[in-house]
Amino acid sequence: YGHVVINLEPGKPGTGLVFENKITGGAIPSEYIPAVRAGIQEAMTGGVLAGYPIDDVKVELFDGSYHDVDSSEIAFKIAGSIAFQEAAKRAKTYLMEPVFDVEVVVPEDYMGDVMGDLNARRGHIVGIVNRPDAQVISATVPLSEMFGYATKLRSITQGRAIYSMEFSKFEEMPQSIAEDILSSVNVFAT
Repeated sequence: YGHVVINLEPGKPGTGLVFENKITGGAIPSEYIPAVRAGIQEAMTGGVLAGYPIDDVKVELFDGSYHDVDSSEIAFKIAGSIAFQEAAKRAKTYLMEPVFDVEVVVPEDYMGDVMGDLNARRGHIVGIVNRPDAQVISATVPLSEMFGYATKLRSITQGRAIYSMEFSKFEEMPQSIAEDILSSVNVFAT
């Protein structure tokens, strides 16, 4: 037997799981607290939206109960996992997508076409640098939109442009795209 009560909040980006034990008065013996945390960590890995992992959350364990005979570590691990899953389903969860910094070196004659294509790929132009022989366009673009970009860039610039890309961060995916992904795996966001 294991029973836990938790509070779930969004965490700061990059913090992963921040777990705080707020139990007072021995509602749960201290030897079971690591099992609760392990259950929560396991539930985060499995996620609640189509099995995608959950990241950057703050969890406060503030109440629960145990039985002198029937409680065990595995019971509290399961209780932690179930409590997290139920809390996450009630919370506003969303899908994240990787976003890349993209740099395109392009002759000035093709600037409009290249910028239009980046915008069509949900890209955001963050800067343009003039060089004597070319322009350098800096943008951020979701990775999912970059598939086929090399071919398209060669096509619209007659092979006269080059690009590079580097991972930047994860951002919240637009709701319409997230709904398409979730419906394709027969999971509906609630």
